[in-house]
Amino acid sequence: MIYCYAFRGFEGDLISVEVDIRRGIPALDVVGLPDSAVREARERVRIALKRGGFEMPLQRILINLSPAGVKKEGARYDLSMALAILRASGNLPDPGEPLLVLGELQLDGKVRPVRGVISAVSEASRQGIRRFIVPTENLPEAQTAAEGLVHSLDSLDRVSKVWKELIEGRGEVCDKEREGLGENPYPDLADLKGQPLCRRVLELAAAGRHNLLLFGPPGCGKTMSARRLPGLLPPLTKEESLDVTRIWSQAGSLEEGTGLINWPPFRMPHHSASLQGMVGGSSAVIPGEISLAHRGILFLDETPEFHTPILQGLREPVENGTVRITRAGKSYWFPADFQLVMAANPCPCGNLGRESSSCICTTKEIERYWRRIGGALMDRIDLRLPLKPVGGEALLGREEESSRLVRERVTCAWEIQRRRHEKESFIWNSRISVNRLNDYCQLDGRGKATFLRGMKKLSLSSRASHSVLRVARTAADLDLCEKIGEEHILEALQYRRYGDRDIFWGKL
Repeated sequence: MIYCYAFRGFEGDLISVEVDIRRGIPALDVVGLPDSAVREARERVRIALKRGGFEMPLQRILINLSPAGVKKEGARYDLSMALAILRASGNLPDPGEPLLVLGELQLDGKVRPVRGVISAVSEASRQGIRRFIVPTENLPEAQTAAEGLVHSLDSLDRVSKVWKELIEGRGEVCDKEREGLGENPYPDLADLKGQPLCRRVLELAAAGRHNLLLFGPPGCGKTMSARRLPGLLPPLTKEESLDVTRIWSQAGSLEEGTGLINWPPFRMPHHSASLQGMVGGSSAVIPGEISLAHRGILFLDETPEFHTPILQGLREPVENGTVRITRAGKSYWFPADFQLVMAANPCPCGNLGRESSSCICTTKEIERYWRRIGGALMDRIDLRLPLKPVGGEALLGREEESSRLVRERVTCAWEIQRRRHEKESFIWNSRISVNRLNDYCQLDGRGKATFLRGMKKLSLSSRASHSVLRVARTAADLDLCEKIGEEHILEALQYRRYGDRDIFWGKL
């Protein structure tokens, strides 16, 4: 039996490709809820087979894509239908076992790469299929997830050779060991000079996976800092790499010839992005930016300029780590466990806090500007840091610590959290549930007194108080302290002073 694959959100279904050839007026029909791209495959398959050196049977051909209730979309069914016709007409012998086939056909018989190969191969392997035929450009991607032999095909005129190798049990054996991780692709933190507090906040954010807000006048280093945050994160585990690569492949964002994505992704959508582009969707239900940032960082530059529905739509993924999309009465889901980093000017004109310029914005305008983010989303930001432009002396100063050295401390903090939370469903401090805070965020005597004073002085809400404890826990982990001390609480309170009671930030 020849199989293909249909997406259903992050999950999907194997589709059996059945062919019946009978006497009648020559024609090719496709049934099983195909969309227009699948129906058009009739002509692509007919001409591609002819130019690949095969003759179409001069009979009536019926192709059934089963199960019939699953909608079939895209051009990935072309190659599976062509090979099923060749098998049913006797041009190819029985392969002897189930086979997954993916690929789009050109009219000259060439096989084009398709998206979502790793998802299809993963599901087929889970269901016991051990033979795969994929486009040559998709071979590295397929090898990362397949259990068995993978055969690559770049043109229909090579089908007979590949089919012989398949029957003889020859092919590309999948090496399950990861290749080298390669160099970290992100800019070095050593470039960030004259901002010691910002460097510390970036380290805290990386160590505990805390959401972060950077705000200040244009040119103070907000975007530069955010771009260097992913360089502080350790590489992905094998399981995380598979999930991230599946999402990128399904969205069509994976470069041809690419295997696993080994480093946490960094996504920086423009503020003009649509809700569908951010959350995901369209008729084909593909992942959006928040899913492409899974296990990595989603950076929103000029956050107040984003459309309000987009910002409000981030609350559920930030809280739950998944996004659900409903289309035509059906519900789909994608992973969206990302770290949110936001950047904003302090006011609409951007001059608030700049010593050499005057802010011309009224209090109402500033309040309206910040209110676009919304208190509900702001409440989920653990770290808030104001930035100011750096002087020339600082920019010409000594060399700063590199990302590699900071990443070593972050990795150590991650290992502490993994061991401490090994029996929990979460890993990082930012995910500690409310009912487990007392167990994992134990304070010493002075730390407890300082925490109570800070809550009263800053009038912190319950959610804000929980956030302070989580950040303090991360600070203690970086210092290799079992209990949270006074200095850790004071540092966490410092990063929570802005934005809880009034969106207007005042003078920086």
